[in-house]
Amino acid sequence: MALSPNFGPRRGGAVPDLIVLHYTAMADWTRARDWLCNPEAEVSAHYIISPQGEVVGLVDEDQRAWHAGAGRWGDVTDVNSHSIGIELSNDGASPFAAPLMDALEDLMGGIMARWNIPAHRVIAHSDLAPGRKIDPGPRFDWARLVRRGCAIAASPTGAAAPTEDAFRADAARAGYTAQVDFDTLLSAFRLRHRPGHTGPLDAVDCALAADLAARFGIAKAPPTS
Repeated sequence: MALSPNFGPRRGGAVPDLIVLHYTAMADWTRARDWLCNPEAEVSAHYIISPQGEVVGLVDEDQRAWHAGAGRWGDVTDVNSHSIGIELSNDGASPFAAPLMDALEDLMGGIMARWNIPAHRVIAHSDLAPGRKIDPGPRFDWARLVRRGCAIAASPTGAAAPTEDAFRADAARAGYTAQVDFDTLLSAFRLRHRPGHTGPLDAVDCALAADLAARFGIAKAPPTS
């Protein structure tokens, strides 16, 4: 495989335990593919998927592709060494093509089985880099991946008091440990778990975060609710 020269060994003996989803933000997927293979770009991903569902491997899964950049998830600060990155052809404003989503599900199923990656370790680029990145964006169909067992969703059964300290602590336990201001954190959380919602923190946000922390907590801080 290894169509892209932009990769290296995974550091510290790391193996893939995350999948990070991106969008290309380009109308022509072949231009995005070529950019990911350009040494001057210094960026890559393990796979890119076209709107027609063509899956192109760019970097071998056991190698460290350069897709995540600065950010963190839980206690992982070198996300590139711990993840497999998948670029999805999409301009950021349009729905994701059905053949692309079909191909993504098939690809993810194989990756998750090969590397024993659970659904709660499938994240958005925006999850690990709040404020700096927003992909795969508000049009991405996370609910479809949840139905296929390829992602997780919060399903709170009760209310939680809307306090910033509790929300930040629960979000951190759920994985959102990047050092950003509160509004940026809230926006990134909503982009994934409550797309389209705006306004100040409320009880629904806190209940969502508390549920994720309780069921999928990965950070070291104890949950607050």
